[in-house]
Amino acid sequence: MEKRLDVITIGRSSVDLYGGQIGGRLEDMATFSKYIGGSPTNIAAGAARLGLRAALITRVGDEHMGRFIREELEREGVDTRGVKTDPERLTALVILGIRNDEDFPLIFYRENCADMALSTDDMDPEFIGQSRCVCATGTHLSHPNTRAAVLKALRIARGADISTALDIDFRPNLWGLAGHGEGSSRFIASGRVTETLQEVLDMFDLIVGTEEEFHIAGGTTNTIQALRTVRNLTSATLVCKRGPMGAAAFDGDIPDSLDEGVTGRGFEVEVFNVLGAGDGFMAGLLKGWLTDRSWSESLEFANACGAFAVSRHGCTPSYPSWEELSHFLKRGVRIPALRKDAELEQIHWSTNRSRKWPFLHILDLENSNFGDPCPSGDSTSRFRQLCLDAVNSVGGCNSSHGIICDDGAGRSALMDAAGSGLWIGRPANAAGSSLRSLSTQLGHDFGRLSEWPVEHTVIVQCRIDELGSEFDDILHRIHSAARRNRLELMIRLSGAAIGEDGVPETVRRLYGSGCFPDWWMVEPPGTQDGWSKIWAAIEEHDMHSRGIILDCTGFEGNPPDEMLDNAVRHGSVCGFAAGGHFCGNTALLWLAGAIDDETAVQQIASGFNGLCGHFERCLALCKSSL
Repeated sequence: MEKRLDVITIGRSSVDLYGGQIGGRLEDMATFSKYIGGSPTNIAAGAARLGLRAALITRVGDEHMGRFIREELEREGVDTRGVKTDPERLTALVILGIRNDEDFPLIFYRENCADMALSTDDMDPEFIGQSRCVCATGTHLSHPNTRAAVLKALRIARGADISTALDIDFRPNLWGLAGHGEGSSRFIASGRVTETLQEVLDMFDLIVGTEEEFHIAGGTTNTIQALRTVRNLTSATLVCKRGPMGAAAFDGDIPDSLDEGVTGRGFEVEVFNVLGAGDGFMAGLLKGWLTDRSWSESLEFANACGAFAVSRHGCTPSYPSWEELSHFLKRGVRIPALRKDAELEQIHWSTNRSRKWPFLHILDLENSNFGDPCPSGDSTSRFRQLCLDAVNSVGGCNSSHGIICDDGAGRSALMDAAGSGLWIGRPANAAGSSLRSLSTQLGHDFGRLSEWPVEHTVIVQCRIDELGSEFDDILHRIHSAARRNRLELMIRLSGAAIGEDGVPETVRRLYGSGCFPDWWMVEPPGTQDGWSKIWAAIEEHDMHSRGIILDCTGFEGNPPDEMLDNAVRHGSVCGFAAGGHFCGNTALLWLAGAIDDETAVQQIASGFNGLCGHFERCLALCKSSL
């Protein structure tokens, strides 16, 4: 059977609600960040970030949190064919906090949750047969039904010569050994748990755990003796995690000291948050193991992924991409608090973006001529909704289309666009306004960005002739605020007429001030050399920029073919934004009652579709001539 997958993980999936106040009690948390969680879910996402073809078998509820997990996994590149929707049970939740350097309280909300209803019926031999490895975790061995499901998957894998791995992942209260408030407990001795684990150890090729987890698997708190007991039950490679001391791998007999095992390079970093670090470690280890690296190199990958996790907030969000990991392994630790390393954080952000966009076709509703005289506020709002309907009719869901819409007259359209699959750009200031107006719109610290949905791209509109040290600082601060709120940022530059070098000089200065936008939007320069200069300035500072959106809002008709040819020949141009010059007559007719909503939508869609087609034809001709 064709191996379409590298690894399938099986077991827990949850929504993690991470407390935002560091050093406080869970009782006193005021804000929470929402991430995906659960050991197998984290491992699958971490492995996908490292370039492995990962899948997850679990169950989620038929509600908002279940859909969040599924959608987030898809954004991470995880195959979700094995994620089943349970119509009767809720998705598991976990509330977590960072109390101090050693105390990380967490509460599991898992009573009769969806993933604990995982059954043998969910284990599809054909699906499992497509993978090179099946990775189980300990929690789903704790209940007869989920245990039967995991064992079925393991038997399918063993019968098909598929590698198997176990992350012991021992949580005492998930085995019924501690109360709800003891979620952070890592070890309580239990003969029942030890017996349950030992019955299945011979089904694995790789077993990974902390010293405490091998204590429960081996039935003794003497680590060497515990490993020897496990070795007597399995020929698997055993990897014992030792916290700041790294990890040791044992292929054969267990020596008298853990120091005699195979080790990989370790990394001295600040321990900020240990939650999820083991899952990041496992993802890195699987990357090495499943790509035929030595155990020493595999452990180096694992140690580095664990180092990223302990130095950042959250579990899955903290894990590195393959590009980030490779850069880190070459460069090493410069700042022990990795989350404060600006270079690493920029690579982390830009290589883990949640969605890859093709060439974008954007209708700018804020630079559109809706007719003269100006319609009333209600009419303007309604007409923007018709424009949104038109874009949706052209592009549909999951398309390469988008809108730019504000929170004033466009508020209703902006809200209706949520979840549509469109790219959504939202201006933080009005075109032509001073950057000082950002404080009026967003608050002095830009704190109102916390109210923005994460699918909105923050658009800051700048006049090149206005920019200077004061305004560069404003852009740096809004860049930081956007990142804090997990929002992408677009800098829209106008005033290119000041000279061909004006845009690239501005781009370099903004990067120098610490502003790294995800997108740039610029008015088209007159020559291909002009494009080359702009892109050279971007590439010099940010190899992972989304690219440049061509600002076509100043054209009354279709942009000239020569200008488009210069743009699309340059690979840095990733889309266009057009004003609704074709909407003006439609707006007048609609406002006068001469046409109804349906006709207005059809006319707008026809004009926008024609413009999109014009760009696509230019793009196709350009590609055919290269």
